[in-house]
Amino acid sequence: MHIAKKLLIVTIGKLKLTNSLTRKKELFEPINSPKVGMYVCGPTVYSNVHLGNLRTFISFDIINRYLKFLGYKVRYVRNITDVGHLLDNGEDKISKKARIDKLEPMEIVQKFTNDFHNVMKTFNVLPPDIEPSATGHLLEQIEMIETLLSRGFAYQANGSVYFDLIKYNKLHPYGKLSGRKMADLINQSRTLEGQDDKKNPLDFALWKKAAPNHIMKWKTKWSYGFPGWHLECSVMSTKYLGKQFDIHGGGLDLKFPHHDCEIAQCLGSLDKEPAKYWMHTNMLTVNGQKMSKSLGNSFLPWQLIYGNHKLLDRGYSPMAIRFFMLQSHYASTLDFSNEALNGSLKGYTKLANGIRILKEMIYPKHDALNVNAALINQISKICDDCHNAMNDDFNTALTIGHLFNLLKKVNSFYSKQLSLTDINQATFNRMKTTLLTFTEEILGIKPEKNINGHNLLKFLLEDYAKAKATKNYKKVDLLRQLLAEEGITINDMKDFIGWAYNE
Repeated sequence: MHIAKKLLIVTIGKLKLTNSLTRKKELFEPINSPKVGMYVCGPTVYSNVHLGNLRTFISFDIINRYLKFLGYKVRYVRNITDVGHLLDNGEDKISKKARIDKLEPMEIVQKFTNDFHNVMKTFNVLPPDIEPSATGHLLEQIEMIETLLSRGFAYQANGSVYFDLIKYNKLHPYGKLSGRKMADLINQSRTLEGQDDKKNPLDFALWKKAAPNHIMKWKTKWSYGFPGWHLECSVMSTKYLGKQFDIHGGGLDLKFPHHDCEIAQCLGSLDKEPAKYWMHTNMLTVNGQKMSKSLGNSFLPWQLIYGNHKLLDRGYSPMAIRFFMLQSHYASTLDFSNEALNGSLKGYTKLANGIRILKEMIYPKHDALNVNAALINQISKICDDCHNAMNDDFNTALTIGHLFNLLKKVNSFYSKQLSLTDINQATFNRMKTTLLTFTEEILGIKPEKNINGHNLLKFLLEDYAKAKATKNYKKVDLLRQLLAEEGITINDMKDFIGWAYNE
């Protein structure tokens, strides 16, 4: 954090992000700097986490990491939805899964929460500071419902409680985040099964009366029932971050109705819009088509790793996948294809090899009298470019481009095309710190010791060295061929055995 505090002086006030609420790129100015409150909508744990979730959580992991790097004291809250996420027919997704699998709902919740955490750890996503669950905050949800009822923004109907959007819209425009107009929504609305007790089809459930066969339900003065989906995020975000906090994030599909409803609930009960900045990640496509189960082009993170899907030519390591996702801006569409994934694998291995080389480099002891000023300026500018790219709305794609420019310098020093004596130690230290810090700490791309899932490299290199020392050239050739098949080229250096990934 010593580096981060230094950088805070230089870079604070320069970070810009795209605010979905204003549809503009704005200067990031925290409400209570240097503290930053960030809330991100987490998964509904009724199934395995999908790639859209993964992309969102990796994106906000980068944002969390970079804010902390700049010296901000971030409180990152990401929830677990374990009740209340309803299907169109009013049935809870977790209850439905429990009924089909003949399990307790909390068994379903635990199973898929564990899967979610395993996926996050596999892809090097840092855990949030607080991870609250909907069922753990039922009392607070009931309190917010009571406040909305007392203020006239909600009404009871046959044991359920609904948010009155028509009444709310007279005081506050509903749909300002998504850009939807109330009049258009009314014309497009329809009454769904089990929801004919609403005053208006657009009104959403704050508390839903449970059917007799509904598994997850709690007793309140209104009925045996369960909370609506939108309510939990309004309650948990403001409980842990205050009535108004800095950043609220999620996938683009949550803008409407989820996030619009969150804003309505908070304004209706707390007289405050919950977040100053809203951020949304964009959708995924596969070979140019929207990713969906119905099209058969949807796959899970584990399928992507092991390659067990008809659309995949092979499996890809977690860090290669993470690297692939960061080569597109979080607000841009991300298209999966074998060609793009293979290109990212090559890029990742090149970066990992460069990091390995850099960690082995030591600045030589010498009299730095005839340094190359132009070279020093080039390296310093590339380092500045990395900071500027991240300050420009967390542009990881642009940042990676600059890191590869820095990597070219490292490789030139390694191959002796350039000499480390051409630069001073301060420049060498900055080059090394920038490349390592941005790659591993900010982008979260850690070197993987395995080659395509096999922990063979160290063993094979040692075996190669022994074979060469004993002049067992048949084995030398065999090991060279084996490593070449894994994309590794052996470099017989004077004092050691070097290696590099094929470009």
